[in-house]
Amino acid sequence: MQGAAEVIAYGTAVRCCNACDLSGPQRLFVELPEACLLFDWWKGTLPPIPADRPLLVFASHRHEDHFSPAIFSLDDGTRDVTFLLGRDIRLTDRSRTRWNVSDATAAHCIRLGGGEVRDLPSGVKIETLTSTDEGVAFLVTVGGHTLFHAGDLNWWHWEGEDPGWNRNMEGNFKAYTQPLQGRQLDLAMLPLDPRLGRDGFRGPRYFLDLAKIRCMIPMHQWEDFGFTEQFLDAYPQYRGCVLPVAENGQVFSLEI
Repeated sequence: MQGAAEVIAYGTAVRCCNACDLSGPQRLFVELPEACLLFDWWKGTLPPIPADRPLLVFASHRHEDHFSPAIFSLDDGTRDVTFLLGRDIRLTDRSRTRWNVSDATAAHCIRLGGGEVRDLPSGVKIETLTSTDEGVAFLVTVGGHTLFHAGDLNWWHWEGEDPGWNRNMEGNFKAYTQPLQGRQLDLAMLPLDPRLGRDGFRGPRYFLDLAKIRCMIPMHQWEDFGFTEQFLDAYPQYRGCVLPVAENGQVFSLEI
């Protein structure tokens, strides 16, 4: 589940850039007048980050393609930083020593499980959903817009897996995503994983029918960018809101 994308938003205009030489964007940077948001960054070069507004750094869970302790270096004294971490990312004395996390930086960390809500002093509202894998998914409301980053919350239906396991996965996925029922999501970052074959269509299709999603960026594509087109050929009704990633370095411009 490797990849990188940048989303830079100015007011209601959003510039999306799949910027790094990786696949399946799950790392995104969103720049808004009220705050900057960085999701699941673990590798690659970051764009310049303005120091004149709060920076919120999200890590949905501990998997190495969603989290790197290098994020803590962003708390360098030049900006107001808050780290929103899936609860499975533990800040023990041992991990803090290994990751070089100071007391001051640890005080800027908020660990979250599923089903929590936090209103930050910056005016940003954070909601979490339990993941069907590890950690959480994030709903972020800022400046009147709501963004959703799924992390590894997906309908992971694997061919050849025990039928009971797949049925349990389906039940959990539908239960965990229920809070999205009818929600207006201006930007949603959702897994569309070709390793699942056509079963990989299950998750994003359910998300797109469940919530009112204005724009979706696929994640977890493993450089098989044509898989998005297969999804859209099967479900052309979603062409108006899905942004296919065709190559690394691709830039999108959109209104939310």
